[in-house]
Amino acid sequence: MMKTYKKVSCLLALSLTLLQSCKENALEVAPLDRLSTSVFWKTESDVQAGLAACYAFLKTGGAPVSLFYPTGWDALTDDAFSQYPWDAAIQDISFSGPTPNTGGYVYNMYATSYQAIAAINNLLANAGNITMDATAKTKYLAEASFLRAYFYFQLAQLYGNVIITTSPESTTFKEPKSKSTRDEVLALVVQDLDKAIAGLPDQAYSDGHVVKGSAQTLKARVLLFQKKYAEAAAISKAVIDGGKFKLSANFSEIFYKPGQTGNNEILFSVKNLPPNSYPVQGIDLVIGNWLALQPTLDLASEYECKDGLPTSSSPLYNAATPYENRDPRLRMTVFVDGDDDSKGWKKYNGSQSVFKAYTNSNTTGLAIKKTLDPTQSDPGYSTVSSQDIVLMRYAEVLLNYAEAENEANGPANAYAAINQVRARVGMPALPAGLNQAQMRDRIRHERRVELALEGFRYFDLRRWGTAVQELNNFEIVPGNTNLKKKIYRTTFDYWPIPQTEIDRTKGLVQNTGY
Repeated sequence: MMKTYKKVSCLLALSLTLLQSCKENALEVAPLDRLSTSVFWKTESDVQAGLAACYAFLKTGGAPVSLFYPTGWDALTDDAFSQYPWDAAIQDISFSGPTPNTGGYVYNMYATSYQAIAAINNLLANAGNITMDATAKTKYLAEASFLRAYFYFQLAQLYGNVIITTSPESTTFKEPKSKSTRDEVLALVVQDLDKAIAGLPDQAYSDGHVVKGSAQTLKARVLLFQKKYAEAAAISKAVIDGGKFKLSANFSEIFYKPGQTGNNEILFSVKNLPPNSYPVQGIDLVIGNWLALQPTLDLASEYECKDGLPTSSSPLYNAATPYENRDPRLRMTVFVDGDDDSKGWKKYNGSQSVFKAYTNSNTTGLAIKKTLDPTQSDPGYSTVSSQDIVLMRYAEVLLNYAEAENEANGPANAYAAINQVRARVGMPALPAGLNQAQMRDRIRHERRVELALEGFRYFDLRRWGTAVQELNNFEIVPGNTNLKKKIYRTTFDYWPIPQTEIDRTKGLVQNTGY
């Protein structure tokens, strides 16, 4: 216990040091700068502490309305709504589009990604010079390569053409810097992931440190983004054939403890160590009591009936009881009107023991159930939410494989993967004889319902080229004229570079349309 406490304390101290040194400008950074050459980077323990600080950037942002909490991304889509004034940054992007202002998520995602990259570059430059076990050193460097790929992929997806820097900077970026193309950034991402795959242990994920399967899965995401479908299918199949991961028998337990402990469906997560909560206020308070993020009826309508047919054609559907006889994942993901303790509604909203739609700050008629701890009752500020935030899991691997295989070779080999995901919750197999376009629609449906509120939909719609079709003029609550319609234009496929960076860094050109 004392060892764990010391590690957490060191992680926090290093994280604060890094953030303090980086707070002024995204690229004007020098984490562990002079300290690294004179005091730090002497022992293996220094490398472990530095690596922990690099992982800590995944927690930056604090509250669940942060885009560093995956569900926040769904609030930019047709799957969820972010309702409070302190969610304004999400609301601004949803209703107006990203703007090159001096704050908010457009700046924070850019700045934090570069702050993380700067810290990782320092580790990569210094850890190799420390005397330690060769296997351990290879693993540490591979983890750092994975994390740099993670943050650069984040930049590539959001901003497109960005500055590449891979070495520690002894001076701040006062000299002109020019952007590299998105393809060049992605090439670096793949290069880093190949290093990670070669150096990470080929084992199940358990202690918060990425493993080979984590890097392979991130590479599959990158290849899908690049529409390199045959390669994405191959790397996903490698994870499947590796046998280190499997679907959890219990869908809900993936998202809270103790079900997360030793769960072989999880490939990567942000680990929580009580008495700390992540986000700071606790998921159960902010998502449960406060209903800060809420699912949409449009998301709920996506779930089929138990017979595998949509509600529009299934004889099982009854408009008077619309949530009965549906895909079980619907009720594992959301609370509906009338849900009580027997359905997992643990006296959220103060003393209210039954969820009532459109009351107590509920706007959409639904509430989030996925990720909430069913043992917590009426959580408050002192409630510790110990859930790990799942960033990758095996169901995604299967769906990545199905999509890539269908696009590369047609539907024949996609069936088995997608049917595994459906069978886990008792849903029937897909009908035989689907053509490629029909299978594509089925896979996109399956991603939406299986991965709902886990931060995938925004990026899926963008890479599929359907964001304008699905999001532009989307009504959060049909007929509610008091709520703005969401907006999405093709320009938003590239977020703007923060204006502070344009003003400060000569040679940095704004993305088209801003």
